[in-house]
Amino acid sequence: MTQPVIFWFRHDLRAGDNPALSAAIATGRPVIALYIHDDAHMGGASKWWLHHSLEKLAASLPLTIRAGNSEQVLQQMIADTGASAVYWNRDYDPASVARDTHFKAALQTLGIDAKSFKGNVLFEPWEVTTQGGTPFRVFTPFYKACLARLNLIGESLAPIGAFKTVKVDSLKVSDLQLLPAIPWDRGFAAVWQPGEEGAWTRLQNFIAGGMGDYKVQRDFPAIEATSRLSPHLHFGEISHRDVWNTAYPHAESTAFLRELIWREFSIHLLHYNQQLPTVPLQPKFANFPWEPDTTQLAAWTRGRTGYPIVDAGMRQLWETGWMHNRVRMIVGSFLVKHLLQPWQEGEKWFWDTLVDADVANNSASWQWIAGCGADAAPYFRVFNPILQGQKFDPKGTYIRRFVPELRDVPDDYIHTPWLWMGKTAYPAPIIDHAEGRKRALAAYQKLKNNEDV
Repeated sequence: MTQPVIFWFRHDLRAGDNPALSAAIATGRPVIALYIHDDAHMGGASKWWLHHSLEKLAASLPLTIRAGNSEQVLQQMIADTGASAVYWNRDYDPASVARDTHFKAALQTLGIDAKSFKGNVLFEPWEVTTQGGTPFRVFTPFYKACLARLNLIGESLAPIGAFKTVKVDSLKVSDLQLLPAIPWDRGFAAVWQPGEEGAWTRLQNFIAGGMGDYKVQRDFPAIEATSRLSPHLHFGEISHRDVWNTAYPHAESTAFLRELIWREFSIHLLHYNQQLPTVPLQPKFANFPWEPDTTQLAAWTRGRTGYPIVDAGMRQLWETGWMHNRVRMIVGSFLVKHLLQPWQEGEKWFWDTLVDADVANNSASWQWIAGCGADAAPYFRVFNPILQGQKFDPKGTYIRRFVPELRDVPDDYIHTPWLWMGKTAYPAPIIDHAEGRKRALAAYQKLKNNEDV
């Protein structure tokens, strides 16, 4: 019997432009397409997405599903099937790198052909560095360096066809028990189509209908002007390379593709900074005088702060598993500055509630808004949630969509409903904007003073 090759699915739940899968098929040997569920720390919204993504993947190719410790599962699979090779696409966070390095060496010692291939990135972290060979910490130079290396992106691989396989016992997707026990996710299905086909549909619809206005309209949450590809990219249902190569020929793609490189920047930051999800990149912020308050944090998570644009964003997150990027910046600023809650609390909430929860992007973005990360917005830049609402949702269309208590509030008061004489069940502001800003700046000054001691 010809010894099979195991292809190990990870964050690459697709058939198209899949380097390791294509290489496994190219051996001409039977391929076992294996997914191992070994992620106890995955957030609830991501689990919902994974369930449906795996169902779509299993319908498109012969997928074997197992659960447990990845190394133990792979070793057992090799013993059961006589597989002589294991191929996978790389992940770039330090924990995955350490695991994969260890496992590759262990397999090769046993005579197993263990190979890893370029993961779901345009550029691997060691391909884009400063002239001194160090990692970038500022986005604009990183972006320019990426543009200078476009030849490294390469052509997308053709979608795979049918391939030889062997029958292996498999769990069902439902056996993984990924769906939430409460009906929290009931709004997700109306918004999302997980899977490779859904990813391509969203990309093509965006290019055809929204990309030309992206640069101007992307900051307005009531307008469908963004691609919403982030969960598809996180789960690898479409490759960064396919997105780039499909969008790049269009003259109006520059602003959109810049955001794709921002995603790459986050991946590179995590690769070189293992503690990115919990420890500020700027060490001085380790001593920031936060004022943890469970009551205020709860009001923020549930969209009950009294600031309409903040609450609309938090309720959009709860209802759809996603939040518009401009609003993410507004709600993040409000949490860490007006409320003085640690950014790690916001990072944890987003991790559990976002369908696109990505450890690199989530961590880097929270550190950016908290002023403590790479190329971060200065902490003293405090968004005014009233003015932000007036500027980016002037008629309150987005607010009324997600905060139904405010549907009857006149346009003139939609961003300051506490000044309206009508009655509403909507709460009063949890903190006065001027007071919150003053307190945030005082906390930052205290940090600076401690630096000078």
